Amino acid sequence: MTATSPPTHALEDAYHYRLIARALERIDTAQAEGRALSLAELAGELGLSQAHFQRLFSTWVGVSPKRYQQYLSLGLVRDLLARQVPLEAVADHAGLSGSGRLHDLVLRWEAMTPGEFARGGAGLTIHWGLFPSPFGPALAMATERGLCGLAFTAETGVEAAHADLAARWPGARFVEAPESIRPWVEAALSGRGEAAMLMIGAPFQIKVWEALLQIPTGHVTTYSALAEAIGHPRAVRAVGTAVGRNPLSFLIPCHRALRKSGGLGGYHWGLPVKRAMLGWEAARVEAVAPAARPGPLFAAETEPPLSAR
Repeated sequence: MTATSPPTHALEDAYHYRLIARALERIDTAQAEGRALSLAELAGELGLSQAHFQRLFSTWVGVSPKRYQQYLSLGLVRDLLARQVPLEAVADHAGLSGSGRLHDLVLRWEAMTPGEFARGGAGLTIHWGLFPSPFGPALAMATERGLCGLAFTAETGVEAAHADLAARWPGARFVEAPESIRPWVEAALSGRGEAAMLMIGAPFQIKVWEALLQIPTGHVTTYSALAEAIGHPRAVRAVGTAVGRNPLSFLIPCHRALRKSGGLGGYHWGLPVKRAMLGWEAARVEAVAPAARPGPLFAAETEPPLSAR
């Protein structure tokens, strides 16, 4: 493994990641039931004091638990769609730093050649491991050239997620070796340092994934806009399939692709994970750079608080 520039900051305490993942899961479940959880309820379920939980949640998500629930309940998807990125204007942009990434993550990437893809990963050794993340356990896979798979297993389970990724490269040899890929995974999940990626897919899929990489954090696009951006405006269904086959979830942000109608669409690793990612990113953008927002970001800024409704 040649991760030559490991992140300067190690991944934060895995225990805290697990706590935040549990908190986001409970919030999502409550949202589906049409209710919000109080700070006391959330802290109590996690076995923490209210003050400790509030500080921990705000550190990781960027806003308080109450504010985060407002993001999800007050038209998150509608408001994100209002900030849709005109991908046709940026599809040829090659840079991945700056506004497109949150914090200090530098991504390097290359695409496997069509010939390598046709061989189904034959001759490749792919190292894999399980890592904590704010969105539940993450299953990561990498070759010596970079991360090639990142899945979130809270909804599917580890075995199913591993089988799903491994089936994409049937000729490869898989070795459990988390320490050998840890620097790239830590950079990817903490948003600091440098991570390398190797896109393993068909040429059409890679074009779609490249377009997804142009979507800045805290923004979204639609499947039809993606089709326009890659020069295939009538291939919306094929684009949706390619989005769903993205093996590098979160890094290649397929969760930022929504239906034109405002629906979330599908998500390969479960819609609760997609909702959590969208809310988490939007909240962090709000907290990090509120002055840079193009007008009111969320209806929560003009509607009464949850307690008054």
